[in-house]
Amino acid sequence: MFRRPVLQVFRQFVRHESEVPGGLALERSLNRVQLLGRVGQDPVMRQVEGKNPVTIFSMATNEMWRSGESDTYQMGDVSQKTTWHRISVFRPGLRDLAYQYVKKGARIFVEGKVDYGEYMDKNNVRRQATTIIADNIIFLSDQIKEKA
Repeated sequence: MFRRPVLQVFRQFVRHESEVPGGLALERSLNRVQLLGRVGQDPVMRQVEGKNPVTIFSMATNEMWRSGESDTYQMGDVSQKTTWHRISVFRPGLRDLAYQYVKKGARIFVEGKVDYGEYMDKNNVRRQATTIIADNIIFLSDQIKEKA
């Protein structure tokens, strides 16, 4: 039941033969990211002269695993790694919603694509940056509730 549609989609992205003389083969590709985590800072909106504004915020995702070979859960067996992501929102409607409603500590789901770029820092050193360009944001909760 599930296998046929997956194979059809897979074939669509794997190879598409063009009708260009000489048998040039065009390949489709997919750059897609899905992140579920918490916002690390309130968003800021930036605008470079002559370009469209962008809303930028950071987001943390956590990876947890059990260390050791024990099947029973014991305190200290669980390890955790936090990864920080830079999220940029360019789409006009989504950009404004993100700027207004995304808050530090909120749990959100972000869909988008990975973008790699370079910039010059204050000391004129070339730096590399990895950014997630958001296409969709789903708000899952408000800020983290403070413990009493």
